[in-house]
Amino acid sequence: MQRIKQIVLGLVGLIALIVVVGFFLPSEFAIARSTVINAPPERIFAQLDDPRAWKHWTVWNQRDPQMQLSYSGPARGLNAGWQWRSASEGNGEMVFTAIDPNRQLDYTLSFPDMGMRSSGVLRLEASGSGTRLTWTNAGDMGMNPINRYFGLFMDQLVGPDFEAGLANLKRRVEQG
Repeated sequence: MQRIKQIVLGLVGLIALIVVVGFFLPSEFAIARSTVINAPPERIFAQLDDPRAWKHWTVWNQRDPQMQLSYSGPARGLNAGWQWRSASEGNGEMVFTAIDPNRQLDYTLSFPDMGMRSSGVLRLEASGSGTRLTWTNAGDMGMNPINRYFGLFMDQLVGPDFEAGLANLKRRVEQG
């Protein structure tokens, strides 16, 4: 009985330590990836400001072909948005919040089931004979200590998806 009590107290202490340390972890995260696409910015931007085009180059749709998509707002541009429901990729919503045609698109991304929200930017800049596209996303994990642990690994978890999406977009735009 004494041994069980020690094990239980040890587990409670370990859990308490994990929670307390979580409060001291950074709450913010940021992800950024870039690629150079051999095309003018207007050809690239046509794939960015249309939510229906994202399913052709982002990896999340490819991982779950059964993902349910719906769209809101205008067909493209400011306030255009899309929502998805997926057993494997989660449920979420993206809305375009600022547009500078052929230069920059800003968006908000939310995952209501996880209580998470972030902001992203897709920025296009001249680069030699092509266009550099930089995709960034940043957010705040809030006060939840468990979410803060998750935030430590956001770049490793989501960064490869950004890289694959940018590679798909590059192929799609360059092949016309």
